[in-house]
Amino acid sequence: MVKLQENKSTISDSEWEVMRIIWTLEPVSSTKIIQELQSKKDWSESTIKTLLCRLVKKDLLHTTKEGRHFIYSANVNQTQVMTEAAEKLLNRMCDMHKGEVLLQLIANSPISKSDLFKIKGFIDTKEKDAPDMVPCNCLPGNEKMC
Repeated sequence: MVKLQENKSTISDSEWEVMRIIWTLEPVSSTKIIQELQSKKDWSESTIKTLLCRLVKKDLLHTTKEGRHFIYSANVNQTQVMTEAAEKLLNRMCDMHKGEVLLQLIANSPISKSDLFKIKGFIDTKEKDAPDMVPCNCLPGNEKMC
């Protein structure tokens, strides 16, 4: 799988919808993608085909032709793309408040028991080297509390 590059990393909300269908059903035909998206969205077939074309141009999708149908597969891992999008967002935030944001995300997100177990283990490990307080990084050279 390909790591997102800066020029390819921007995925629009509409492109996310397409990618979610493909990650769930891949390999999947354009016909099935159109059918699934039209059951969720009020999008025309040409709009969906345009989105597919954009994702292929961004090298996020691979396509092959089987008879009269195009078959799509992702060139990028779903978890990797989601992580990169979350990191990109978190990197714009104050370091001092990221913990609070992560707590809210955990509180507000559906998470399996298995994933919660993994999170607990990771927290136990990370806690050993964690600082007592994370300084603000909003102003260079001024690592005060916000």
